[in-house]
Amino acid sequence: MKKRVLSGIQPSGKLHIGNYFGMIKRMVEYQESSDLFLFVANLHSLTTLQNKDEMKNLTLEAAMDMLALGIDPEKCHFWVQSDVPEVAELTWILSCLTPMGLMERATSYKDKIAKKLGANLGLFSYPVLQAADILIQQAELVPVGKDQKQHLEMSRDIAAKFNNTFGETFTIPKPDIPKDVAVVPGTDGQKMSKSYGNTIPIFDDPKVIKKAVMGIVTDSKGVDAPKNPDKCNVFALYKLFASKEERVGMANEYRKGKIGYGDAKKALLQKIQDTFEPFQKKREYLAKHPKKVEKILEEGAKKVSKNTLKTLEKVRKATGLRY
Repeated sequence: MKKRVLSGIQPSGKLHIGNYFGMIKRMVEYQESSDLFLFVANLHSLTTLQNKDEMKNLTLEAAMDMLALGIDPEKCHFWVQSDVPEVAELTWILSCLTPMGLMERATSYKDKIAKKLGANLGLFSYPVLQAADILIQQAELVPVGKDQKQHLEMSRDIAAKFNNTFGETFTIPKPDIPKDVAVVPGTDGQKMSKSYGNTIPIFDDPKVIKKAVMGIVTDSKGVDAPKNPDKCNVFALYKLFASKEERVGMANEYRKGKIGYGDAKKALLQKIQDTFEPFQKKREYLAKHPKKVEKILEEGAKKVSKNTLKTLEKVRKATGLRY
């Protein structure tokens, strides 16, 4: 039996190569080896995104992005979160069992408040909705980064409390945290993030992508000067795309002073173009045929609803709500 894996992506704007290597590439691999449940988390986005047209557009665009980058609805469950309303009912039920103290310990909420994102109940109770997403699908594995580890632990605590209170109902999910995932650096050397304005977009005008790559920050060493590839942002990004042989060859050219940063950036740009050009063409096709994307999402919601209704019925019976 394949393990059931669940993940979600918020519709939050243009994807960049950090998103691809940090999450999406892993999901494409998971759909080949596991029973993947993947959704566009628009209910989660509602905590901070409260513009109707923007929400609609970003939700559809996020779906197009994922489909263009290799997510295959024939190989996984792929849907939009709000199209499966059972998760909202489960969120309320779980909220009635979740201790306030558990919510108050959430460091993510504290961080967002510190950044003045605005406090609302949805942002505070975000981990309960996340728990409902996971538990309603009876997910066994949840791929998360280290920054989401606490939320997954909270989901495990909520599931355990429900099971102890009402009887065995939910699978206790396990985190899948890669041990050696390199941080994808942005053009300024910090972690690539839209909030830092240091991203290299995937689906944008080629001139915009080229400008981002050629603007990567480097030191001032000349073309013929020996350079340390391990301390270069350009090389760190090049490694993500290159074969072992190519990485070794580029590293040797760095150390021997046989390549300048300009040529290294051109080599990186070529790798980006070669890797993402097929995805960009598919993305253009999907953008011209939005009804096809909507149909995929509609079918995905129907497909996953069979699973959510089965779990929710168990919950209703266990709690006495099904009288």
